[in-house]
Amino acid sequence: MKKIVKLEGLCCANCAAKIEDGVKKLPGVKTASLSFMTQRLVMEVEDGREDEVIEAARKVADKIEPEAEFKVVR
Repeated sequence: MKKIVKLEGLCCANCAAKIEDGVKKLPGVKTASLSFMTQRLVMEVEDGREDEVIEAARKVADKIEPEAEFKVVR
């Protein structure tokens, strides 16, 4: 299942790359791509694991960029 998250307030492309790498390593994530320009994280997640992956991705983002606002778009 595809999940899209808006990360408003990313400070740099380096932080976006670190968040993307961290999310890619999470269990249940098939693919992940975070664009610094659009500040959108697009993930392909195993069915039934959406909520756990979203929460884990939120924790990864908070560690790297605590000022960014994490909003699930769909």
